[in-house]
Amino acid sequence: VQLVESGGGLVQPGESLRLSCAASGFTFSSYHMRWYRQAPGKERELVAAITGGDGSTDYSDSVKGRFTISRDNAKNTVYLQMNSLKPEDTAVYYCHARLGLRRYWGQGTQVNVSS
Repeated sequence: VQLVESGGGLVQPGESLRLSCAASGFTFSSYHMRWYRQAPGKERELVAAITGGDGSTDYSDSVKGRFTISRDNAKNTVYLQMNSLKPEDTAVYYCHARLGLRRYWGQGTQVNVSS
């Protein structure tokens, strides 16, 4: 099982980034997928989620209206489109897959928002 995140980097406030998480080794379409983030000195927090069934989405209040989670089951990939980025969005972003008791994490990708 692998979850490999990509797309992080350094951007200025107000700019956009799209994170990708490529999955392998499990039945991706069945799994609920999430993006978490962890800033230095802070606990890991849930940012966005998308179900494995009907693709329903949910967001934390801090990113609602700016971030969009989506998935392409044909490519076994989940995305996080991040717009209007703020310095407080700076964190390591992690991809997470869950189905029942099965839980998998990616290694994370760093996002830095700074002028």
